[in-house]
Amino acid sequence: MNGNYAARTILIVDDDMDLSMLIRDMFEDNGYKVVMAGAMDEAYEILEKEKVHLILLDINLPDGTGFELCKELRRVSTVPVIFASARTCEDDKITGLDMGGDDYLAKPYSLKELMSRVKSLMRRTYGFEVESACYEFMAGEDNHIVINPSNRQVIRQGKEINLSLKEYELLLYMAERKGQSLPKDKIISEVWGAFSEVEPSTLTVHIRWLREKLEKEPSKPVLISTVWGVGYKLQDCADS
Repeated sequence: MNGNYAARTILIVDDDMDLSMLIRDMFEDNGYKVVMAGAMDEAYEILEKEKVHLILLDINLPDGTGFELCKELRRVSTVPVIFASARTCEDDKITGLDMGGDDYLAKPYSLKELMSRVKSLMRRTYGFEVESACYEFMAGEDNHIVINPSNRQVIRQGKEINLSLKEYELLLYMAERKGQSLPKDKIISEVWGAFSEVEPSTLTVHIRWLREKLEKEPSKPVLISTVWGVGYKLQDCADS
């Protein structure tokens, strides 16, 4: 979303819990939400259930390697990954980047450098953000819709619309990518979780619910259109 770091979730995958808690405190002080895993299995469980925006990933884990996790992750998600490891040889760095990592930070590192790299990667991935920024759309004539990420509020024609958490996250995800044709599997991965077992029918139902709440004629949607053979697209009719 345009600019609210407080909504961004970082997953720390490291079996050094003391270090993870230290890093967690720093991230939370900077407005991020943090979840932690001490092993690959724990990380998979989190990624099945929760949308994360960046992963800080150690290489040496009790039940495998960060390389393996990143390789599997890249089959279904483009979420940014920073490797952070005591393994500092050039081959490890190259392997990490070849597996799909976006950055590699050698331990020990300064927390200031880590914070700087996280913010830089967040900006490159999600854009420069302004907390007060809202998304505004015309979903047909006399159907003005506003999404306010700072308070998770959706307004239609001056009245607040009650959305479930997943409805809101889905709407916001599409609003951030206005005009883009979004594949169904990509939407499911990014909104429900990288390793989620959610069926495409679940996405279809949530799209229907959003149309019923936001469109003037849900059976003839103009805001959320179906892209046949691909998925869905959120389009501001004012751009047409």
